[in-house]
Amino acid sequence: MKKTLPAVISLFFALHFYAQNKKLAEECFQKADYKCAEEQYLKLAEKEQIQKFQSEYYDYLGTAQRRLGKTTQAFKSYDSALKANPLSISVYMNLSSLYSQKGNKVKALEYVEKGLKVNPETADLYLTRSKIYDSQGKKDLAIKDLNQILTFAPDNIFAKTGLANLKKNNGDLDGALKDYNQLLAEKPESLLYNGRSDVYFKMKKYKEALADANKAISIDPKFAQSYVSKAMILMDTSKLKEACENLDKAVALGYEKAVLTDYNAKCQKKIN
Repeated sequence: MKKTLPAVISLFFALHFYAQNKKLAEECFQKADYKCAEEQYLKLAEKEQIQKFQSEYYDYLGTAQRRLGKTTQAFKSYDSALKANPLSISVYMNLSSLYSQKGNKVKALEYVEKGLKVNPETADLYLTRSKIYDSQGKKDLAIKDLNQILTFAPDNIFAKTGLANLKKNNGDLDGALKDYNQLLAEKPESLLYNGRSDVYFKMKKYKEALADANKAISIDPKFAQSYVSKAMILMDTSKLKEACENLDKAVALGYEKAVLTDYNAKCQKKIN
């Protein structure tokens, strides 16, 4: 008993210290302090012995690095996460999304396929693939994936808005507006107001677009995409300073700065 007691005490303090590190990592991530999150999740991932948990930490590490603009490190972290747990849908999602963002649609589609083999009813993977198909001009395949989601998740709002957005992206603005009006009548959510805002923006109905973007923000002040939508409207109406302030808010809430390169260049030009 005398010999085992110090070991038990040591284990207790180790577990307590580990729990504190995990809590700190989660708090850093939630506060969008991605430098802090990167440091903490790296420590957790390197020390973790259970592969499932190690995979989760590498996954979060990759996302923190991605939001810091460290793409190369993010890829490595996601790869480590996948090696630790080849059944992690989240990692397949992140790798597919990142490859798509960097322009490698072939690799992005590969990871979607691998993820769907693990779980063929993963809505996020179909959503990602639908966006890729749409960017490639494969409208029929994009619609097929969104309708596939509705076969096992009939209330999936992202699939429904995806179908409306396909109409928008293919020039059917009136059809997209009709879809959004119907969806908002059923459920007035920030995502839907933001979506309709973008339709109005493309119609050059700036007053209505701005009203919807502001409505989306009022419903969910932490919805980063709404600030980006608002910034785009403000830029098009020559209100650059206010637009740049909204872009800063979006980034602070976790929106990837790398995606906003063109807009940030305009803001930087204004400052200089």
